[in-house]
Amino acid sequence: MLDEQKQLSQQILFQQIEILLEANDTSGLGRLLTDRRSSDIAEIVELLDTEQRRTIFDVLDKPTSAEVLEKVDEATRAELFELLTAGEIKTIISELDLDDAADLLAEFPQANRDELLKSLEPADSVLIKKLMSYSEDSAGGIMDPVLISVSEDATVAEAVNKIRAAEIDEDFYSVFVVDKAGKFLGDVRIRLLLTRPENNKISDLIDPDTIYVVDDDDQERVRNVFRDNDLIVAPVLDKSHKLIGRITADRIIEVADEEAAEDLYTMAGTDPDELDKISVFHAARIRMTWLLPCLIGTGITALVIMFFHGKFSFENLARVFTAAVAFVPMIAAISGNAGLQTSAIVVSGLATGHLAALKLSQVFTREVRIALLVALSCGIIGGLVCAFLLNYRTPESTVELMRVVFAFGTAMFSAIMVATTLGLFLPFLFRRIGIDPAISSGPLVTTANDSISVAIYMTLTLLLAT
Repeated sequence: MLDEQKQLSQQILFQQIEILLEANDTSGLGRLLTDRRSSDIAEIVELLDTEQRRTIFDVLDKPTSAEVLEKVDEATRAELFELLTAGEIKTIISELDLDDAADLLAEFPQANRDELLKSLEPADSVLIKKLMSYSEDSAGGIMDPVLISVSEDATVAEAVNKIRAAEIDEDFYSVFVVDKAGKFLGDVRIRLLLTRPENNKISDLIDPDTIYVVDDDDQERVRNVFRDNDLIVAPVLDKSHKLIGRITADRIIEVADEEAAEDLYTMAGTDPDELDKISVFHAARIRMTWLLPCLIGTGITALVIMFFHGKFSFENLARVFTAAVAFVPMIAAISGNAGLQTSAIVVSGLATGHLAALKLSQVFTREVRIALLVALSCGIIGGLVCAFLLNYRTPESTVELMRVVFAFGTAMFSAIMVATTLGLFLPFLFRRIGIDPAISSGPLVTTANDSISVAIYMTLTLLLAT
């Protein structure tokens, strides 16, 4: 119900904006967009043409412009970078938090990026460069370097005064405590600062068991740490245990969305880079980088069938071969989907950090039992379907053709077991060697499954028919 109301509200807003844009009523447009959520404006900006976007950014104030630029999709943002002047982009970057500014600048060409960094405040420029030096998928790459920390020797009153003097826009829930060398000791909750006497030492209030992350931790691990411990904020430390930043729960929500989308793209055989540009040629090129290897893989499957055609050319087995080939798509599709189901479960478990997915022995025991039941069911049902179709098409079927039925059922069982085994082990293997496990659910692996399952099927058919 709420989603329907939001969609209706967005449609009404879009129509109002179109009317004002056609009438060139910039003052009315400015009044309409005042106090509107930047996320709502960003959704509409994505639907407008270049001139209309230019008008929208002309009437928005700079803080709202910065939020809209941050929230639009990457393809729209790339077009806005070309639309806005260097001065406007500099002003917008200055309005953003440093971590968000680093994310936007990472999308710039190197030459433009360096020029923009030089135009920023030196202190901000140094921090942004530091953030950009981390991998974009690491804790350092998603952290906010602006935080409040106090020395262990400080009093409650000194900590409160430091909070009051701090220029920090986002909410915070604790104060981080460091020693004289800047090494992290723990945090102190805001409620303790509000309820303890002013002369109390901060060192007496430190929570020494504060959960933290390290700058080179993968963002998936950071997300799992937040989820498992119900965190709102976590400090980020470097290898020397020095405090260098913080990560908040709202950033983790963005990370979870990014990771989920990235896994879906990978499993579908494409790439998030497809969204970097709006060009259909760009998107087609990215998809073809995945589809061309698949085309080669299906060619290998065709070679397997052609190879067995020669093997069936003696003792009048051509009829058996023709009957067997008719059921190749069924074998390939069922075994491939069975393997995909297993790999999807394992990939999801690895991504969320569930312990069951992290222990191969436990997953193997469970998935093999499931695979046996599925393979046995599909083998029996598939064999019955094969027998019915052969009998329906050729009622006078010979013993040789009925052997195809037995070969089909046996091959279905075997192919599902092989595909499930690949779907089980490949995510763990890819994870071990540093490759995204989601690739194991992609079209390349499923195409390989097809070739293997067809080879098993034709081999069994040949053996049983001779």
